[in-house]
Amino acid sequence: MLSALGFALLSIFAILLSLSTLSNGLLQPRRISHGLTESSKYLTRDELWFNQTLDHYSPSDHREFKQRYYEYLDHLRVPDGPIFMMICGEGPCNGIPNDYITVLAKKFDAGIVSLEHRYYGKSSPFKSLATENLKYLSSKQALFDLAAFRQYYQDSLNVKFNRSGDVENPWFFFGASYSGALSAWFRLKFPHLTCGSLASSAVVRAVYEFPEFDQQIGESAGPECKAALQETNKLLELGLKVNNRAVKALFNATELDVDADFLYLIADAEVMAIQYGNPDKLCVPLVEAQKNRDDLVEAYAKYVREFCVGVFGLSSKTYSRKHLLDTAVTPESADRLWWFQVCTEVAYFQVAPANDSIRSHQINTEYHLDLCKSLFGKGVYPEVDATNLYYGSDRIAATKIIFTNGSQDPWRHASKQTSSPELPSYIVTCHNCGHGSDLRGCPQSPMVIGVNKVRQHIVDHMDLWLSECRGGIRSSM
Repeated sequence: MLSALGFALLSIFAILLSLSTLSNGLLQPRRISHGLTESSKYLTRDELWFNQTLDHYSPSDHREFKQRYYEYLDHLRVPDGPIFMMICGEGPCNGIPNDYITVLAKKFDAGIVSLEHRYYGKSSPFKSLATENLKYLSSKQALFDLAAFRQYYQDSLNVKFNRSGDVENPWFFFGASYSGALSAWFRLKFPHLTCGSLASSAVVRAVYEFPEFDQQIGESAGPECKAALQETNKLLELGLKVNNRAVKALFNATELDVDADFLYLIADAEVMAIQYGNPDKLCVPLVEAQKNRDDLVEAYAKYVREFCVGVFGLSSKTYSRKHLLDTAVTPESADRLWWFQVCTEVAYFQVAPANDSIRSHQINTEYHLDLCKSLFGKGVYPEVDATNLYYGSDRIAATKIIFTNGSQDPWRHASKQTSSPELPSYIVTCHNCGHGSDLRGCPQSPMVIGVNKVRQHIVDHMDLWLSECRGGIRSSM
């Protein structure tokens, strides 16, 4: 129920709607795997622990930290069945979810293990997340974590099955989004430790300025929805000038003192529907409101309340600089930690395109750089060129990696979309094929031919590569 102030504000918006002629834009979820497994059922949530090296690059620093992992061996053919490594990404890893990898594990008689990413969840090396303590948070260290853990776990299996140390199970790595990039990069850097990798929606191309993201959102939304989103964003920007606090109150975001942070939230909320395969949740009510000359802002606010907050748990706290500056280790620390990786390695700055933008033009390169400086101090800057030089970007020179992307997913423009015999790449094509659709399916359509077709390609490649690998791969670590 809106307050009297809210109704007054909506009247102002109606007037502004009739006067306005400009179009501006919106944005996208900050942590790119947000919401992928939050509502999944888990195969197991039983925590196991591994003593991990803090700095894999130092010959003299022997410090270690406790790293959380999980195992599920119900489908494993003892003793020589495959081991599937399910890589956790930029958030707490609370167990092994029951998703399409479970189907693959049954098919290939495989066990599943999953390692929490360093610093995230319960795998924090330090009690404070001050900038000086984040120096060991990087994709490079995370890849060595995976290699060290894989060797430890293989040795433990050999002891468990009373086998000699030179015998190994076939391993296959999986990841989606950032962890999809890690899956590809692991195969690139440690090809002797895995038979292959699935890189689902894998953001292997670090991008400094990323206007293609916004352009894909507009294309995926369609012309009517795009126009409604642009109009809604314009109304919100104008409304901030008329009654700043009242506008933010409609979205329970009065704690966001910086207007651009609020506009970032507004844009992230819009992208959640498209990125995660639910475009109709956003576009149907918004287009209908525009056609009926109903209040676009209220239609959008209702979508945010019911879908983004109600289903995804979106909170304005994620966009609060006070929250992002908090160095205490908590379950919500992932927001600060991912921003550090963004501000040092990969950027992915979703800036507004120069023309026909959906997101606000206040969300530009300067905004992102200022946020990095505000959170971590001077000298913190995304070394995008160095990251792409190290891994090869979307020209990654590796073998036996399956790349998959959803046709509507804006992140596919940071992935590898061209296919080759050794690096097959598939686009899952449909109206609601978003981020990680091959692993999660398409939420608004129970039967999508494109998903099943790509999944069959995945099975075919895995079958071939595991058969080529079977008989024992040797570790030279």
